[in-house]
Amino acid sequence: MNPISAVKANWRVLMLVAFVGFAVVALFIPGGIVADNSVAGNESLQDSPTNLEFGLGLEGGTRLRAPVTGMTAEGIASDGVDEARIDEFEQALRGDGVDQLGLEPANASVHVQDDGTVVAEVFTDDVSEAEFAAALQSAGADVSEDDIRDGVSQRTRDQIIETIQTKINAAGLSGGTVYEQTTPNGNHYIVVEVPNMGSNELRNILSERGVVEVVAYYPTESGNQTNETVLTGDDIASVDPPQQPQSRPGQASQGYVVPVQVSEEAAPGFQQQMNDQGFTDPNEGMGRCSLGTTNGTVDFDHEAEQYCLVTVTDGKPVAAHSMGSSLADSMRSQEWANDPTFQMGAQNQQDAQSLSVNLKAGSLRAPLDFGESQVYSIEAAHADQFKQYSLLIGLLSVLTVSGVVYARYTDTRVALPMIVTALAEVVVLLGFAALIRMPLDLSHVAGFIAVVGTGVDDLVIIADEVMDEGDVSSERVFQSRFRKAFWVIGAAAATTVVALSPLAVLSLGDLRGFAIITILGVFIGVLITRPAYGDILRRLLTDR
Repeated sequence: MNPISAVKANWRVLMLVAFVGFAVVALFIPGGIVADNSVAGNESLQDSPTNLEFGLGLEGGTRLRAPVTGMTAEGIASDGVDEARIDEFEQALRGDGVDQLGLEPANASVHVQDDGTVVAEVFTDDVSEAEFAAALQSAGADVSEDDIRDGVSQRTRDQIIETIQTKINAAGLSGGTVYEQTTPNGNHYIVVEVPNMGSNELRNILSERGVVEVVAYYPTESGNQTNETVLTGDDIASVDPPQQPQSRPGQASQGYVVPVQVSEEAAPGFQQQMNDQGFTDPNEGMGRCSLGTTNGTVDFDHEAEQYCLVTVTDGKPVAAHSMGSSLADSMRSQEWANDPTFQMGAQNQQDAQSLSVNLKAGSLRAPLDFGESQVYSIEAAHADQFKQYSLLIGLLSVLTVSGVVYARYTDTRVALPMIVTALAEVVVLLGFAALIRMPLDLSHVAGFIAVVGTGVDDLVIIADEVMDEGDVSSERVFQSRFRKAFWVIGAAAATTVVALSPLAVLSLGDLRGFAIITILGVFIGVLITRPAYGDILRRLLTDR
């Protein structure tokens, strides 16, 4: 048989070999098939012999489930609402007039939904339903206290999930996941799972809203010091890792800085404000910031005039710096806006890292209600035991299945390819998990064991159907019997996928992981391993 004919006759086996090869690369080569910079900086993956990531059950860590703090008023206006009308509703929530709530911008939101109706939200426990309704009524909204509901909108929950996931990724917490969980009575929860992290540490990360501002602290014409926000986190386009600034010879380095790039939209306005307020004037504002820190916050108790750019995180001033000469020169010449980069200050490496993460992720749209939270933690030592037991159970299942298959057929031509094919299916599935960085948990281990069992069941069906009616030396007879067996396998696979699909889609915790792995295993088996096993049997049992 010439090489082309051999490839055509055995392409299914070659495809299985190719998938196993890709899976081995994804499992054991650093970075896998797709290069991923996160692997290089991830110590847990560097120390591991594989690229697999593990969830709470196999790595230890914390799962925290909490609702979002807030109230929502939906349908306060209908079609035809313009920006001016939106501003009126926002003023009702943020203004200090009669019946106005006086909330910070971070604690109030008004937006238009896809259906054209307007939704107003407040993200604090300090406002009652009656006060919320009265504020909206003062802006002309047709809303009553009965129209206010606890909780926030789906849009806000989606933003919170995206922000927390970005925070986890930016902090280098491998395997962390964030998702929404809805109870049968309609309550919505944000679920955060982070391996290798204690409950207190995770709670501290999630309790930070991450609202970052740059505040200009400078004297007015009357000589009094004033504060003015000149940049917010939304004005930052990109963020570099924290670093220590280079100090002059003989001087100790002062704190840390986070290099950032301001967006093109915000850069000209920031540049103009710095010039107008005197920060770039060498005879007025440059180098005139001597504010210190006390207990991690900026100490404003100074009699001298100050020109400071103060970094504020969640309302807490954490660092104050004067403007450098090179930055001031470029702003005076109006050239800085063409390359709008500068450095935000922090007192120590931890604050700088937190500042960097908050800038990359953005602020948390609404706080989580930790008073209604549920926390589940697993110690790393227990997780290591679960990992060892999972490996042991997996090996025992393979050995048990191998023994039963050999006892059933007593023919290595049938039994050995069956076991090798079943193991190849698990290897391909593990490679896929490593490729997409799926955090494996105990539920996934159960799915792998189920895949081995159902996979061997299908292979037994193939072997029995092919060999049950006597002589199978004819390739034509073999193909006829194999097709009949494959129809049975296909019908069983479709039934399994349909039965498990609701578990894979719904937010049912660990059941979801089991369902996803089992369904993936069924697809890999039907499309790759079962046809390959049929080709192997054909070569071993028929006359060529």
